[in-house]
Amino acid sequence: MIWHLMKNKELAVIFSRIGDALEIKGETGFKVVAYRKAARILEDLTEDIENISKEKKLQEIPGIGSGIAKKIEEYLNTGHMTKFDEALSDIPEGLLELLNIQNLGGKTVHLAYRKLGVKNIEDLKRVIENGSLARLSGLGEKKVENIKKGIEIYEHAQERINIFEAANIVEEVIDYLKEAPHIGRISTAGSLRRMKETVGDIDILTTGRDGAKIIDYFTQFPLVTQILARGKTKGSVMISAEKGERQVDLRIVDESEYGSALQYFTGSKAHNIKLRSLAKDMGLKISEYGVFKGEKRIAGFNEEEVYRALNLAFIPPELREDRGEIELALKNNLPRIVESTDIRGDLHVHSQYSDGSLSIDEIAESAKGLGYKYIAVCDHSQSAKYANGLSPERLRTQIDEIDMINRHLKGIKILKGTEVDILKDGRLDFPDEILKDLDIVVAAVHSGFKRNVTERMLKAMENPYVTIIAHPSGRLISGREGYDVDLEKVIEGAQKLGIVLELNSYYDRLDLNEFYLKKAKDKNIMISLGTDTHHAGGLEMMRFGVGIARRAWLEKKDIINCLSYEDIRHRSFKQKQGI
Repeated sequence: MIWHLMKNKELAVIFSRIGDALEIKGETGFKVVAYRKAARILEDLTEDIENISKEKKLQEIPGIGSGIAKKIEEYLNTGHMTKFDEALSDIPEGLLELLNIQNLGGKTVHLAYRKLGVKNIEDLKRVIENGSLARLSGLGEKKVENIKKGIEIYEHAQERINIFEAANIVEEVIDYLKEAPHIGRISTAGSLRRMKETVGDIDILTTGRDGAKIIDYFTQFPLVTQILARGKTKGSVMISAEKGERQVDLRIVDESEYGSALQYFTGSKAHNIKLRSLAKDMGLKISEYGVFKGEKRIAGFNEEEVYRALNLAFIPPELREDRGEIELALKNNLPRIVESTDIRGDLHVHSQYSDGSLSIDEIAESAKGLGYKYIAVCDHSQSAKYANGLSPERLRTQIDEIDMINRHLKGIKILKGTEVDILKDGRLDFPDEILKDLDIVVAAVHSGFKRNVTERMLKAMENPYVTIIAHPSGRLISGREGYDVDLEKVIEGAQKLGIVLELNSYYDRLDLNEFYLKKAKDKNIMISLGTDTHHAGGLEMMRFGVGIARRAWLEKKDIINCLSYEDIRHRSFKQKQGI
């Protein structure tokens, strides 16, 4: 739980900020990468770092060396870290935020700070408008225009909460509330329950016999920083979260109204308007308090009976966007969208061979613990030097290790894979001689985002050993627009050549998005779900990919992860043989 792992989060932020500060000061390479890697490891760590430190086991955490371990111990023992103080001593707070802006790297921030006195986003906007940024060495009008666009994207992203942060907040608060006196049924609501990639509000709905006591208990949540409202049926608080403070609202309703209230507060607005119109045509009235025929409430206890009262099949929350779901529910013809239990494995995971923190054995055990039947290890290829990409020789060694582990592994299988770079001319970063020995070949663009990306992807698809195109748009929800790519042509190419497109389940990617996933489904293109994780905790990002897949109306038949291990390998074999 968050309040039990606060030191993990604090240390993750500290190491991330050290890396940022070093980059702004002009440092590059190993030191910056090391601090950021430590931040990622601590962010995903599910055990309390204080307990690990007390047991003298810090260096048993994969990826944590003696230097980082000493800094962790210093912070846990004193509440301070000398390196952190040194790194940030002469850097304005607002300067670190600038590294979150697309097209703005540490070198440019360093120059803008030293030459133009830029200390925050407002300063950056000023030097863009007066033209002084464009006059700096190595910049120019085109690069500055891209930075300006990056600012717009970043500021828009900050208006909403990413699904990962929102889900963590809600789950921690709900776990806490389950111990409240006389608590009843409880659920999240709003856009988070509909699994939108970003969330505007965090809403929780519950029932209970003594609303005032439940609200009082809610306001005492350990991370509450401010109480905004406290009554008998509603409470609002600000809580400390990963990126500042977030507002959380709690509503308490009568047991008989819980289903109708949950339906109403889940939304969407467009879906609810259509339901009200349908109810009116039937001589009924629907609201958060129930479905009424005259003065008599005929439904409201649960959502199923609310929809049933309107002659509708139950509509899953992810579909409630007024995109035709109500019309299909009237005909009892809704698609049976994919469930988390349908997913048999993760098809994009990184190991210690490149920039992951887990050994192949550890990846397999973590995946087995989630009930998976297989896991695909897809480490970076040789051109990705920043990620310790594998040479052909190291990939051969990894293949041999996976074969050896598979001979003794029980309950799960490891698929031999790679995340191979698509080079600037569309060739792949590994020769066919080694690609043919893999079970999964995930091809990805990692550089040259503005250079013929569409053509490069289409050429890569022609390689008979390519299985999947990874994160096809290249966007980051937090503030990167992505590649200059024509996804319509990519989808056409995938249909023509039988290529699988990835729904990257990492919360800041969720790429392809639901719009293009629906287009792919309509063309019978298979979709792959991969967390792209580098740490054990990251495997659980799969739920976000499943959520977006459900929003795109994807069914079990549309997703390659729902196939068996044997069927995936057989499919890959047929692809290689051109069958």
